[in-house]
Amino acid sequence: MTAQDKLDMLVEIAKGLGVSVRYESMQGAGGGLCKLRDKTVLFVDMDADALTSYERVLLALAANCDLDAIYLKPEIRQDLAHLRG
Repeated sequence: MTAQDKLDMLVEIAKGLGVSVRYESMQGAGGGLCKLRDKTVLFVDMDADALTSYERVLLALAANCDLDAIYLKPEIRQDLAHLRG
């Protein structure tokens, strides 16, 4: 499974959680999650490579959503455990 495939899955999970998703040019920062007018918005950086965006989105969702209660493919759970250290 490619980083882009995993990123696409995370975006769909975020949407399922009621998070708005915006694709923006962020100079390679990867993206993140924030609150705008009481709405949670996930920003995905169009300038970053898929792996950077995937890792940033995964960490942002993990910090702000209960991912333990959501089915994630084993590869994504493993990546999350690795990123958390």
